This record gives sequence, structure tokens and C-alpha cells, in this order.
Amino acid sequence: MENTATLRQWFDRVDSDKTGSITAAQLKNAFSVGNLEFSISIVQQMIRMYDFDRNGTMSFEEFVALNKFLLKVQQAFSDLERGRGYLVPDDVYEGLVKIGFSLDSPAFYTVCESFDQKKNGRFRLDDFISLCIFVQSSRNLFNSFDISKQGRVTLDLNQFIYCSEYTDFMSI
Repeated sequence: MENTATLRQWFDRVDSDKTGSITAAQLKNAFSVGNLEFSISIVQQMIRMYDFDRNGTMSFEEFVALNKFLLKVQQAFSDLERGRGYLVPDDVYEGLVKIGFSLDSPAFYTVCESFDQKKNGRFRLDDFISLCIFVQSSRNLFNSFDISKQGRVTLDLNQFIYCSEYTDFMSI
């Protein structure tokens, strides 16, 4: 969905109440129509990632930004799934690198364990998207604390609790 007119048509269909913005529930339902199943917390996280005005919904401009990210994730998945319809952990790692993420082994395997819904080492597109949403959201949160841009942060208890709540959807 790269064409702006096509995106606008899709957005307007999802915006069933014609408010000019879409809610997490509307976005989740739209993904379901396309056979992508996400928990409501993942969809809420998608909205938070690009909710530039912080109103809890997604405007068309915010949706375009989310779509750009999702296209990049979908392309990485397509490049690596080799006709199987899923990725194995080595493919997931390669996909993350293609998207621009670099995780060490412990972080990578922790994330894989959390997003391997069926615990079979196979990541469908929706699993991979959920994993990438988590990693991107974590990066965004980390960067908000990494003021000196040195790749390290020190958190006090309040900041740690905030981070724990922000990434709580990972356990859902």
C-alpha cells in the first residue's frame, strides 16, 4: 500500500465513524480482515509509536508513517521466508539486521521466546511484525533516556517502572 490515494481509501474505510482518526480497535479489526492477528496491546503499541500528537488515535499522516515501517518489515519477511510462510530464528535475526536493529544473543533469544506464539521456532508474518514493533518501541523508549546518544542509560526506580509499564505488552 504505497500509493497515497490507495492508503487514503483504506484509511477512510477503517475510519468507520468518519472522525478523521482510527482507534486501536478499528485498526485491529482491519488487520484481521487481512489475516493478520495482533493482540490489542500490540495494535495500541503501533499507534503509540506514531501517535505524534499523543491523542491515542491514528491520523492519516500517522498511519502513513506506520505503513512505511510495516512495509519495511513485510519486505524483510518476504525476502527471508523462502516460500515457507514463516521465518526461523536465524531468519528473524537477519530480518532484524535488514530493518536496522542489532541485538546481542541474550536479547535476541529473549525476544524470540516472547514472540514465538506457538513455541515451535516458526515466526509467521504477524509474529515477526509484533516482534519488530516491540524492538522499535524499545529503541524509541531507550533513545528517550539516552540523552548523550552513547548507547547507555542509567535509570532510577521511577524511570525503570515507567519503562516496565511501557513494554508490558510483550508479556501479553
